[in-house]
Amino acid sequence: MASAPLSSSESSVRSFSQDPPQNYTFSFAALTSLFFMWGFVTNLNDILVPHLKGVFDLNYVQAALVQFAFFTAYFVMAIPGGLVVARFGYKYSIVIGLCISALGAILFVPAASMLSYNVFLLGLFTLASGFTVLQVAVNPYVSVLGKPETAASRLNLAGGFNSLGASLGPFVGGMFILATVALTKDQLAALPFAEQTAHRMAEAASVKVPYMLLAASLFALAVFFAILKLPALHEIGDDSYTHRHKENQGKLLDALQFRQLRFGVIGIFAYVGAEVAVGSFLINFAGLPEIAGLRESDAAKYASYYWGSAMIGRFLGAAITQRVKSQHLLLIAAVCASVLVMAGWLGAGWLALWALVLVNFFNSVMWPNIFTLAINGLGKQTNHGSSLLVMMILGGALVPLLQGKLADTIGLHHSFFIPLLCYAYIGWYAFSGHKAK
Repeated sequence: MASAPLSSSESSVRSFSQDPPQNYTFSFAALTSLFFMWGFVTNLNDILVPHLKGVFDLNYVQAALVQFAFFTAYFVMAIPGGLVVARFGYKYSIVIGLCISALGAILFVPAASMLSYNVFLLGLFTLASGFTVLQVAVNPYVSVLGKPETAASRLNLAGGFNSLGASLGPFVGGMFILATVALTKDQLAALPFAEQTAHRMAEAASVKVPYMLLAASLFALAVFFAILKLPALHEIGDDSYTHRHKENQGKLLDALQFRQLRFGVIGIFAYVGAEVAVGSFLINFAGLPEIAGLRESDAAKYASYYWGSAMIGRFLGAAITQRVKSQHLLLIAAVCASVLVMAGWLGAGWLALWALVLVNFFNSVMWPNIFTLAINGLGKQTNHGSSLLVMMILGGALVPLLQGKLADTIGLHHSFFIPLLCYAYIGWYAFSGHKAK
């Protein structure tokens, strides 16, 4: 998560107006820039977790609030995001989402100046709220931006750009944000109070330039999409999106009568949670003396490798899924991820570090396969099932928090038992839990 997962919302729109076939290549290319931005910004959080942990002298639970604030927004803002799209349409919802995210990035400046962790968390929640609006608007837009038979291909290609941004985010963030020399807790305590505060201010200030550049980029994209002529979309039926949305709210939980969906909802929660948790603590893990003893700035590149492996896996997975059943591929991925996490949990040295880096290669195929198995056979409840699955991105908020609590209790190294449990559950889902009864 996380590189940002793709939602399944094609049914919320019908098609383009009945004009002669057109070439939508430029429009699609413009929209893929948003997928890239989601991945880039989301995985800057993997840099913020260790960075703000040091700046504010946080324990692991407190540091995990970075991911909690960010991913909770997807759960809280999903329904309001749909209402924004209903009120303003797809194009201007994109503009609104970009502006909200830009405001979130701007909040990093007063947060650093005030040395306030709470303001940082507010900025992260605001950033992700804007991205939630974008997700609601852009995923269905891309799915109908061309021939119906190539909709999945377009979403997979857009997902590739998302993974590219995800792999570059920690690399760029490491160069800018982790460039300052971090002092250990004992070294900082030995300084006079005034020098301690000055050092913390200097470390906190390292986020100002990159996040102001990010805000400027988001505002520039907002202006670009405001003046861009995008093809018009028509919604299904005579009722408005808002009316259908309110009407469907009361029926949403009815979809849970299906066994494959009930267990699939937990599967998506476990997948997103495990992926985000491993990425969140990877830099701190690489810094442990028994692992590699790396400085944060040096360890950041391994976070890039972690998300880069997902990009490779996503492209390979798209080809493999045409030949291998979803449940079989998911079971193989879950078993391999479990073995790698166990190697990181019980192992030491570079082998343990690389084992965790490679976990995300197998994560890459989990979202689409869990999603497909969970909505299989839902019929008229497919839309409701899809909505429930997308809301389970909440796992990215809660699982890192749980692992952080365990890390504070028994140590970071052994806290990777938590993502191991997540992958074990996904393996069970692939073996038995997906079967409808």
